[in-house]
Amino acid sequence: MSVKNDDISLITQSFPSLESSGYEVTSAATKEYNCIAWAAGEDDIWWWPHHDSYWPTGIPKEEKIESFIEAYQTIGYEICKTSNFAQGYEKIAIYTKIIDGKSIPTHAARQLPNGKWTSKLGTKEDIEHNDLNAISGFWYGYHVRYMKRAISM
Repeated sequence: MSVKNDDISLITQSFPSLESSGYEVTSAATKEYNCIAWAAGEDDIWWWPHHDSYWPTGIPKEEKIESFIEAYQTIGYEICKTSNFAQGYEKIAIYTKIIDGKSIPTHAARQLPNGKWTSKLGTKEDIEHNDLNAISGFWYGYHVRYMKRAISM
């Protein structure tokens, strides 16, 4: 896959820790899906609790961590304590940021079978990264909840 130097530069400017912790761009930029969908294993729909996006039926359309947890529970995820790799499980990490005094979900990353993480960076590329903390900070806040589901064979 061909990635422009400008795209790589923008990624490392936005997330300076990625360069030292290691990452790889794994897809071209697209507006077809976002990080919340990508963490759910979807690459053809935009997940967000708004009227113009997909959101699981029956789950409150609220930008609250509880709604995001409930959304992922509809596809088999359950809360777990850590982001540590666990053989036979796929994990996600949900990020929140304090906005106007409220903790708002901003991002989700999914753990790959090799123990690394994959993230969709807004409408930009997907990346594979070694460390959840490498994308923490200004844009996404911090990973605060972890969920897991058994990998179906």
